Formats: sequence, C-alpha cells, structure tokens
Amino acid sequence: MTSDRRLQVLGAIVQDYVRSREPVGSRNLVDRHNLGVSPATIRNDMAALEDEGYIAQPHTSAGRIPTDKGYRMFVDQISEVKPLSGPERRAITELLGGAVDLDELLERTVRLLAHLTQQVAVVQYPSLRRSALQHVELVPTTPRRLMVVIITSNGRVAQRIVESTQDLDEVLLAELRARINAEVAGLGAIKARQRLGLVAEAFPPLDRPLITAIVQTIDETLSEDVEERIVMAGTANLARSDLDFPRTIGPVLEALEEQMVLLRLLTEMVDDTPDQPLAVRIGWETHHENLAETAVIASGYGGQGPQAVGQLGVLGPTRMDYPTTMASVRAVARYLSRFMNG
Repeated sequence: MTSDRRLQVLGAIVQDYVRSREPVGSRNLVDRHNLGVSPATIRNDMAALEDEGYIAQPHTSAGRIPTDKGYRMFVDQISEVKPLSGPERRAITELLGGAVDLDELLERTVRLLAHLTQQVAVVQYPSLRRSALQHVELVPTTPRRLMVVIITSNGRVAQRIVESTQDLDEVLLAELRARINAEVAGLGAIKARQRLGLVAEAFPPLDRPLITAIVQTIDETLSEDVEERIVMAGTANLARSDLDFPRTIGPVLEALEEQMVLLRLLTEMVDDTPDQPLAVRIGWETHHENLAETAVIASGYGGQGPQAVGQLGVLGPTRMDYPTTMASVRAVARYLSRFMNG
C-alpha cells in the first residue's frame, strides 16, 4: 500500500466497523469522515484495498469489513499510543495502591485491566527465574523436616520441604540462613544459583549432606518453570462479543482454559519484541487455531524486555478498539511495575 489516502480510508473503515459491528460502505465514509475526496474516489480506494487483501466484502451488496491484514496495517500505523485520561490514571493509582500483598495486587490488576478494555485480561505471576532474591528463610516444621521459604524482591514466595536424616540443629540452621542470605540477597536467579555452590564448602563435611540438600532445593526452585501461573478476569466479556466469533466462542474458551497456552503466547510476544513496550498479534499470528479469531495485546512489567519479571495482556475479538486497548495495557503495565518496584 503506497497511498496515504488509502491508509486514511482503511483507518476510517476499521474505526467505523469497531464501533458499529456493521460492514462499512462508501456512503458511510463520506458522511462520517472528512476525507476530502469524492465518493467515486473512495469507492476506487476501497476496491484497491479489497484487491490487496486489507478489507473484504462479507455478503453481496454489503459494505466492507477489515481483514486480519487490514487490522495489522492499522495497528502498525499507530505511531503514538494515546495517554489515559486523568480520572483513569487516578483510578489505577487508587485501586492498585490499596493492595496489601502480591496476590491482591495481581487480582486487582487483572480486574482493572478487564474493566478498562472490556476484554479478557491476563497477568502472569512474577517469574522466580527473572526476579531478584530478597530473603531465604529456613523453618523447622518437625524435628527432621524443614521448610525452605524463598522470597523475591517483588513479593513472590515459594515454599519447599527438605527432609533430614537426623534431628535438625537450630544453631546450624541459623548460621546457614545467614550465610545463604549474605551470598544471594539482591541477586538475580542466575547469579544467585552460581553463588549457592559456594555455601556448602564453608561448613564441616559432617553437616554437608543436609546443607547440600537445602542448597539444591533452592537451586532447583530458581531454575524451574512449573511454578509459573496466571491470573485471569473478564471472561464474561467474551459473551458480549459472541457475534464477533463466526465459529462460536467455544474454541476461544477452550484455549483460555489451557493457561499454559496463554502463558507461552504472552512470553513469546514480549520476548520477540524486546525493544517495544507493546506487542500485538492478530488472528493467525497467534499460531493457535482456537485463537484465530482473536487479537492479543501484551506487555512486560517490572522491567523492559528481558528484564521483565512477568507479562500481562488482553485477549478479545479482532474487532477491538486497538488504540484504547493498547493505551490501557501500556498504562497498567507501567503502574504495576511502579508498585512492584517500590
């Protein structure tokens, strides 16, 4: 596409179709948009856009609707994401600021994002592998059983059990706790795992079996992916958009139940665009058959690109208000990062 005017026509079609859910005709474009050309010229532009695959005619004698390719071109032309209004920003600050812990913060975040966008909102819990360690606690639960509690700088907590072959020595545990925290506090998972290898060497050989078991438990916890999970809200919003899913929304709901599908998709999107604050996939760009009639907008939080500790985003029909939704995702990601980083 080389014509700036055709881009304007495409943008007008997208805006009108998102608002009305009705195919858009040339007469509507003339009436609603000041495009500065005759109806005949607009019809010619629409014919060219259809030939190039940006719009389609769903029924004979009907107007045109955007295709996935058309939505992609429209999104790519959004040079600046508009800021949220003052009341919207204050609402975000007040709602997220009232959270008392990480669980409540993420629950509030996902409900807020679903409300702002009227789509399905998804937030990933901070990844242990991408977080800095704040503290490791060793808590005896029985004479020979120990709970290892790992706390990250963003409030994530992981708990693991270690069994001992002999009664636990609280003096030894206190010394080990101090040594571990001196070595790893404030470090990211990769560096922390490297430093943990030095801890056991500082203790007598008689104590090393238990210490090695504890260190290995911490190491494995920091390296595993199985703890990754998401929080979701707004699934009911899909019911109000059921007409946007020609095949029915059943396949989309099935995909939403497979949380790992969404988690991998969000992670791929953010990792594939490390220099961009937002990532957008439309239709078949999701590479998932059940999501072929949806669009997903995602952002990392807690850091930029590879430094992000988690992802958040929204999922909805391809017929969505992209500028407003992109602005909401970006703003909520920034506020969540601010609250988590103190």
